[in-house]
Amino acid sequence: MKLAIYGKREWLGGGLLALAIGSVGAGLMHLGFSLLGGTICVVVMLLWLALAAFFRVPDRRIPQDPSLLLAPADGVVKDIETILDHGIEPFEGKPLVRIGIFLSVLDVHVNRAPCELEVIYRKYKEGFFHDARDSRCARENESLLIAGWGRVAGEKVAVAIRQVSGAIARRIVCEAEPDSFWERGQIYGMIKFGSRTELFFPADPSISVCVELGEKVRSGITPLAQKTERGISAE
Repeated sequence: MKLAIYGKREWLGGGLLALAIGSVGAGLMHLGFSLLGGTICVVVMLLWLALAAFFRVPDRRIPQDPSLLLAPADGVVKDIETILDHGIEPFEGKPLVRIGIFLSVLDVHVNRAPCELEVIYRKYKEGFFHDARDSRCARENESLLIAGWGRVAGEKVAVAIRQVSGAIARRIVCEAEPDSFWERGQIYGMIKFGSRTELFFPADPSISVCVELGEKVRSGITPLAQKTERGISAE
């Protein structure tokens, strides 16, 4: 099982702790307390496997269709709306579609670029830690947003992704910085232990939404939107 490097402190530290406690269990078994020692070993191993599974990075075959905007996260689509007051400075005054994805602790938590993306803007916002399913989450929670120019169907398109902390998640990891470039489906970060991820793109008739509320999506695989014809210039 491949594990995300962003969680090395957690899964490696947890592994060392599990090894230490497991050694105690093995010692108890050696002293004749087989049931107690065996139970400790099994429970500790299961707990570590559960922790490691949170940081798993499954292999993904990224669709190469350049007209698609792919899901930046695994999870369930919680909202789809067009907003003008989105607070994304490079695209102020331009209506954007926002697709919000809720990630449970059982989902894969790495974030992937939805298309070829040149990052021009990054903004961290302090905030609360409402449950990621709470309607206040998108407006009030701690978040980190990156925005830039995506290459979609051969055109330059405004694209932004916001990582939002949840009630359990307390650490956003993002490697994407202004002037960096990310390939379609490339991993650029994660949110640890339950969260929300939002994708923004122009409210343009040439870009159609491909998902519905409640739909399960997978990062780097599921198309959230598709550009079908020439639309409004990104400039």
